[in-house]
Amino acid sequence: MSFLSSRNPFKAGPKKQIVPKTVERDFEREYGKLQQLEDQTKKLQKDMKKSIEADLAMSKSAVKITSDLLGNPLCEPDPDFLAMVTALDTAMKRMDAFNQEKVNQIQKTVMDPLKRYSSVFPSLNMAVKRREQALQEYKRLQLKVEKHEEKERTGAVIAKLHQAREELRPIREDFEVKNRQLLDEMPKFYNSRIDFFKPSFQSLIRAQVVYYTEMSRVFGELAQQVDEVQLTDAERERENEAKLAELRALSIVADD
Repeated sequence: MSFLSSRNPFKAGPKKQIVPKTVERDFEREYGKLQQLEDQTKKLQKDMKKSIEADLAMSKSAVKITSDLLGNPLCEPDPDFLAMVTALDTAMKRMDAFNQEKVNQIQKTVMDPLKRYSSVFPSLNMAVKRREQALQEYKRLQLKVEKHEEKERTGAVIAKLHQAREELRPIREDFEVKNRQLLDEMPKFYNSRIDFFKPSFQSLIRAQVVYYTEMSRVFGELAQQVDEVQLTDAERERENEAKLAELRALSIVADD
């Protein structure tokens, strides 16, 4: 929850309206948009990190599968099968290298800019906090002035009133500067998000296009090497079931 929404609305304050309600509504609306932007930026960072990690893990697993097959006695007696697995292993290693290039590109053009963008929010939140502190001090001193104004105008009261107004003046000016600056700069920061992120996600799309174009080319070449006999999925399933039936017929796997 924002500290702006944690203020006690029932706490006694000055009678004079410190900040017009329309200005306060504008301020809280603009800051609320930035809080939402901060949350979405963090979520995007987290999702991109998960995506990269999953991408790398899948690529490495594919390489490990083919490496394990090559070291498996399964391939030794069949030169054609060994050649097929070797071709697959080569293709997987090529795709792993392309994938690493893609990840490096995404890290530089998407993840790093996201990280730099997120680093701005703590300073922004601190500026809003300082504005809130200035506002509370402004209210405190305004209330002090009003209390002296309500008293009978004796010499002592007039002196205290003058002193309270002098204390109030720089505090009011400080708040007004902070308030004006934030009202001017928060919309500018929010509106800059598209110009900042658009190049990053254009680069992300290009990296994916390059990767999947390479994948299509590599696997097209692989298909020409290993898929000499074109079988449908149903035909392959029937062939596998027939081979499995032959294995089940062996005495060593027969039911007792």
